[in-house]
Amino acid sequence: MKEHDIPCQMVDLRRQYDKIRGEVNEAIQDVIDSAEFINGTRVKTFCANLARYNAIPRVVPCANGTDALQIALMTLGLQPGDEVILPVFTYAATAEVIALLRLTPVFAECEAGTFNLDVSRVEEKITSRSRAIVPVHLFGQCADMEPLLALARRHHLFVVEDAAQAIGAEYRFTDGRVAKAGCMGDIGTTSFFPSKNLGAYGDGGALFFRDDALAERATAITNHGQRVKYHHDLVGCNSRLDTLQAAILDVKLKYLDDYTRARQAAAAAYDERLASLQGATLPRRAAYGTHVFHQYTLRVHDGQRDAWQARLKRDGIPSMIYYPLPLHLQHAYRQEGLGNGAFPVAERLCEEVLSLPIHTELTTGQIDKIAASLHAAAQTR
Repeated sequence: MKEHDIPCQMVDLRRQYDKIRGEVNEAIQDVIDSAEFINGTRVKTFCANLARYNAIPRVVPCANGTDALQIALMTLGLQPGDEVILPVFTYAATAEVIALLRLTPVFAECEAGTFNLDVSRVEEKITSRSRAIVPVHLFGQCADMEPLLALARRHHLFVVEDAAQAIGAEYRFTDGRVAKAGCMGDIGTTSFFPSKNLGAYGDGGALFFRDDALAERATAITNHGQRVKYHHDLVGCNSRLDTLQAAILDVKLKYLDDYTRARQAAAAAYDERLASLQGATLPRRAAYGTHVFHQYTLRVHDGQRDAWQARLKRDGIPSMIYYPLPLHLQHAYRQEGLGNGAFPVAERLCEEVLSLPIHTELTTGQIDKIAASLHAAAQTR
């Protein structure tokens, strides 16, 4: 099939699989032959390899990224009524686990350029009941962690990083230190949902730890609160990463840096072809770190976003809106006094953001087609 004839997809997992088919199939067969379907050797191997990749002591696996967030907050021993600060522009799972634990979500404004938590607006949200901050590393690059960590230390707050969209992204501190996304706060979390940069062929998630005591506590929580079988020291849950998924992820982990470079190359190609695009702002890379481009997200101005998306669809090109509503306007998370206008940056972004196809298999021909469609949309008012 010629490059221009390959259908555009938001994520092309089939073509990615075709390149590593033999290794993946062998890994799956090894698990089946061993019959170690739950907490098998391949789970431990994958966690050790991911910890090495992230340069942290411990990785604790779990069933999905949402569970990872919930387990993180449970591990820290937060109590009902405690306040947890999070960005108002993110997926609902971040607020969902806070509400499920009867904690209080406290929304904070985001930056228009990076889409991430605006650290300069966090301190105004801190009260005597504040216990934690959950920065979300949105679309593939880290929130500005150095000032956030300093703020958290001053106020004795925990930091739980939601790195579901940014695995492998790096953050550079002013003293020259470099850390991976999810490896700077008290706990980091990630998701292995299939479309993620390191995706399983089903659900999966993990937590990242620099503190062994916290890692041990989280491990017990994932296993019904057990440290010793049938002895339940904590209220826990049942959240496991299947051995089959761990085996697949361990294969794909070897290629994660290659996958990152492919996404970055695709983003650079978009930048080049869309540099003269009128009526839109291209994604901004923060100077303090790298961007792994889980999403390549434009801001389309002057109320034209939906028209541009319709033009892409007419040209056979998928696109997505992440996210159409900020959390404070979601019915489930409405709070008194937080209506329209409470978070103007986030509300504007929800009207402007448009994410284009980006993945490891995106071709030059596909990018040319997408760019041409966008330029045509910009000329049609």
